[in-house]
Amino acid sequence: MVRVSATEKTRRIAYQGEPGANSHIVCAQHYPDHEAVPCASFEDVFAAVESGDADLAMIPIDNSLAGRVADIHHFLPASSLHIIAEHFLRITFNLMALPGADEAGVRTIHSHVHALGQCRKVIKELGATPVISGDTAGAAREVAESGDTSQAALAPPLAAEIYGLDVLRTEVEDEDHNTTRFVVLSRDYVKAPQGNGPVVTSFIFNVRNLPAALYKALGGFATNSVNMTKLESYMVGGGFTATQFLAEVDGHPDDTGLARALEELAFFTTEIKVLGVYPAAPERADHS
Repeated sequence: MVRVSATEKTRRIAYQGEPGANSHIVCAQHYPDHEAVPCASFEDVFAAVESGDADLAMIPIDNSLAGRVADIHHFLPASSLHIIAEHFLRITFNLMALPGADEAGVRTIHSHVHALGQCRKVIKELGATPVISGDTAGAAREVAESGDTSQAALAPPLAAEIYGLDVLRTEVEDEDHNTTRFVVLSRDYVKAPQGNGPVVTSFIFNVRNLPAALYKALGGFATNSVNMTKLESYMVGGGFTATQFLAEVDGHPDDTGLARALEELAFFTTEIKVLGVYPAAPERADHS
C-alpha cells in the first residue's frame, strides 16, 4: 500500500455556487492544480477554509455594475482568514437551453437576480419571463433537468459544457465592461514582499465617536500621499450609525508613507485590523 503524505495531497480551493459558476471559472484559471470545491453559501466557503477542509477560498468582493457583494463585507471582519491575492474576471453570459431548443420557443429565462438585471435587453427582445434562481450555474442545471425546451438559462460558458446545453446566443450581457473582482483567502497570513511590484493593503477600522473623527483619521493618508482606492462603511452591532469601515490602499505597510498614515489612523480609531497585504493584479490598472 502506497501512503500519500500530507504534502502530496491535492490542495483544495472552495467557492460559492455550483460547478460552472463564475467563481469556478476563476479557480480553474488561476489555480488549475487545486481541486475546486463548490459550496452552497459564502458562510460554508469560509467554514471550509477555517476548518481545514479546504486550503483556500475564492470570493467575489466587487462587481463593476452591481457594486459590492454585501455578504462578504460582514464575513471578512469576523473571519480569521487573510486575503493573499486578487483576480479580475470579465463576466460573460450565454443564453443556453436544451438541445433542440430555439430562441423563438423560449418562454422563460432563468438565472441569478443580478444576471437577469445585467441581461435585460435579450430578455425583452425575446419577450420571455425572467425567473430568479439562486445561482447562474444552478439555473443551467435546473434547465437541463427540466426537460422543457421552452426554458433557457443565462449562465457562464462553462455551464453549458457541464450540463449538456446548447448555446443559443453568446455574450448577451447589456454592458461589455461587466467585471468582478475576486479575492483569495487563506488561513495563513502571507504578506507580499516589499519592493517587488505594486501591492494592495486591505484593512478595517472603527472610528472613535468624536466629531470629525473620520476626517481626521483619513488625513494621514492625504498628507503622506497614499492613494486610497476603496472606503466603504457599514453598520455593526445593530446600530444605525456607521462606525466600521473597509479600506484599501496602494502600497505596503512597511513603506514609509503608509506606515505613517496607519500610525496616525490609530489615534482616531478603536480598532485596526489588516486583512491582507497582497500583489495587485495586472488588471487593476484597467479598472482604476
